[in-house]
Amino acid sequence: MNIENNNPIVKIPIYNFGSITFKELEAIANIKRDISTAIFNSWFQGNIEITNEDRAFFTDLIQENSFLLESYNEEELKIKFISPILNRVKFTNPAYEIRDFYEHSITYTTDKFILTGNVDFLVAKGLEYSKKPYFFIQEFKRSIRNDDPRPQLLAELLAAPELNNFQTIKGAFIIGENWNFVILNKPNSDTYRYFFSPTLHATKLEDLQQIYRNLCFVKQEIIEYESDNIN
Repeated sequence: MNIENNNPIVKIPIYNFGSITFKELEAIANIKRDISTAIFNSWFQGNIEITNEDRAFFTDLIQENSFLLESYNEEELKIKFISPILNRVKFTNPAYEIRDFYEHSITYTTDKFILTGNVDFLVAKGLEYSKKPYFFIQEFKRSIRNDDPRPQLLAELLAAPELNNFQTIKGAFIIGENWNFVILNKPNSDTYRYFFSPTLHATKLEDLQQIYRNLCFVKQEIIEYESDNIN
């Protein structure tokens, strides 16, 4: 005897990080922007030293690339200008099993939606693969006309608290020479608030040094957290 199941199959919508929009984000989560920038004070004012060697390195990086940034394609922008900055931070720390990942796939699944896709850059617990994400950068765009990196980054940040049980997660998005840092807070179980920092221009020496300080602060914060939570 055949018994028919009349219950309809509910298909969970799937959203890709690379194409999600603000409208779709707001449809699946109670997420809103807070225009305050005071939340960045402790991050941007961290006690990170810039050495003479750092200053000389960034001066050379600007001189070698600033006049070509507008003509770089996205891969050239990443390899020639952004990667040297990230590599100088040296996120990889085998002792704490932390490193940076590029074009890494993550998925966050709920009973209402699925967020999935490759992220441009993240720092995470894990050496062979990402186990616990801490920090994201999205993405190496030449201009916002090509594609808007902001909702893509926010989708990644929205997934992160569910993957690492944090209430706050940090990130950044890059459009050409312009860097904006981002904080996402989850004050309760179904509410998210995000904050955009003022724009820093990586072709200006003082701003580039501040970008480097901000990234070093993130690395230091991750190491301190892992050090406090060693079993």
